[in-house]
Amino acid sequence: MQKRKTRGRRSITYQNKDVVSKIFGENLMNKSLAVYGVNLPKIKAVMPTNLPAIEANELRIDNLFRLEDDSLALIDYESRYKAENKIKYLNYVVRTVKKEHLYRNTDQVLRVIIIYTGDITREETKAELDVGCLQFNVEEIFLSELDAIAIEQNLTKKINAGEELSDEEQMEFIILPLVYRTKEEKQTCIWRCFELGKKIPCQELQVFLLSGLLVFTDKVIEREESEKIRRWIMMTKVGRLFEEEKIAYGEKLVAEALEQQERKEKQSLMEIAKKMMKRGMSTAEIQGCITNLTYEEIERLKA
Repeated sequence: MQKRKTRGRRSITYQNKDVVSKIFGENLMNKSLAVYGVNLPKIKAVMPTNLPAIEANELRIDNLFRLEDDSLALIDYESRYKAENKIKYLNYVVRTVKKEHLYRNTDQVLRVIIIYTGDITREETKAELDVGCLQFNVEEIFLSELDAIAIEQNLTKKINAGEELSDEEQMEFIILPLVYRTKEEKQTCIWRCFELGKKIPCQELQVFLLSGLLVFTDKVIEREESEKIRRWIMMTKVGRLFEEEKIAYGEKLVAEALEQQERKEKQSLMEIAKKMMKRGMSTAEIQGCITNLTYEEIERLKA
């Protein structure tokens, strides 16, 4: 499994990220992004993002959701604004339209939502691309408009007091490090959130928040921190279930591959047995040469 590399650090491997993303996605249903400052319906379902192999090596769609109004939402986040990123988003759109066959359903709404970290303000970006034959609009979320200190103080107070977090506060938790402006502030906040998350008594909620933290901070988190958080998640009962599921799936693929190979080998032996029959050899003589075929299997070839 290849790892994504960046200068000075490496993100979690895609295999590990897929497991964590699945844990996170399973718990995202009925959650809302409204707390980030955008008026959207709640998440109804997490959509699969697998692409054909010929395309998947070029771009990876990380977040595709179906919302309660049945619209689809492609969600990405950026720590810098670049006008040319709209080409990347357009590629996401084209591939989603193709994969979901949206060209057959003109009533299906597809949204592109870009979450800008605390580094970016509303004045620095442009949501529209207009080249005459194509008008393209993204919906923008600016985390710089949230109060990181107030959010963190509230979360810290409630978790330390053993109080239950609302759905809105849960969504604030997983995005909190990205609300801060500098890289150093983000890094230290990730670690504070990890330590804070470990205090949550409800294991399912703890796993949801920490897996969400990993998914949303994937582009900025240091490799060592990501591995520590991932290991903590996998130590939990919920995390172990997903790990066991992943192993079972791998064993199933191996078994299917072996079974397919055995079928191919038996077919080849049967072809050889047919040629031996044409040369006048008896069933007993053929079985003496090809021990992997039973007497009955060789006899059936005469029909």
